[in-house]
Amino acid sequence: MSGIDREITLDLRHIAKHLPNTAQSARLLRKGRSAHVFNDEDTLLRVAQAIIAEGTYTGFARGYDRYGLMFTEAIGVRIGPDESTLPLFYGEVKIDADNRYHPVPRTRPSEE
Repeated sequence: MSGIDREITLDLRHIAKHLPNTAQSARLLRKGRSAHVFNDEDTLLRVAQAIIAEGTYTGFARGYDRYGLMFTEAIGVRIGPDESTLPLFYGEVKIDADNRYHPVPRTRPSEE
């Protein structure tokens, strides 16, 4: 079975860190971490809907149920602290214990 078959609610607290040119994504870079950002907000929402409809459950890792889907076009980029970039083709939806979710662009499915 594919897709997410339960009621979930978008968790707005995590959206800004996955969008380009926001204070939250810049903060990750200043802290020496990479920022995984979608191309834009429309892409973020489109990816989330596609995963909800067609994503595959990839397991429970670091406190979240995770569902993912590979895309044929880049949905975002990973920006390194050194400003290097890597196109991202994999999208993941993370769902917490309260059924709040947020999408994340990634290189591959999360592992424990």
